[in-house]
Amino acid sequence: MGTNFYWINRQTDKPKDHIGKRSAAGLYCWDCQTTLCQYGSSQIHSGNSPWYNSCPICGKTKENETLENNTTGRELGFNKNTPQKKTGVKTCCSFTWTYMKHLEEINKYLGSAEKIIMDEYGTEFTAGDFIDVLDECPIQFTLPSEFC
Repeated sequence: MGTNFYWINRQTDKPKDHIGKRSAAGLYCWDCQTTLCQYGSSQIHSGNSPWYNSCPICGKTKENETLENNTTGRELGFNKNTPQKKTGVKTCCSFTWTYMKHLEEINKYLGSAEKIIMDEYGTEFTAGDFIDVLDECPIQFTLPSEFC
């Protein structure tokens, strides 16, 4: 599961054109800013890590979510809501950047109504809209070799 993001009018698989990929990343305590993956954020996509039943810091347990309002649902196309700030233990996404320089370039367009980013399904985003997408991605990586 995942959604790729590209600069509009520069859609190739090269890291300068491909901004990165958002992926569902399991349970996350939004209050303590920690994954519930016992092996840490580097292992959230491995499929080999056990997960805590509650936040290892505050003890909060998973809140009820549905595919219509969680981040897994966003990746599957069921969650059409505007991305929102979260609290408690809920699902999250990760974002894997081709390189972080993209964020610097995106920030130059903040406040502009120009659509500068497109996902692989054709949805277009302003810089501000894309920053909202990143709000649901508290776990971020840089991995240019994956996209070369």
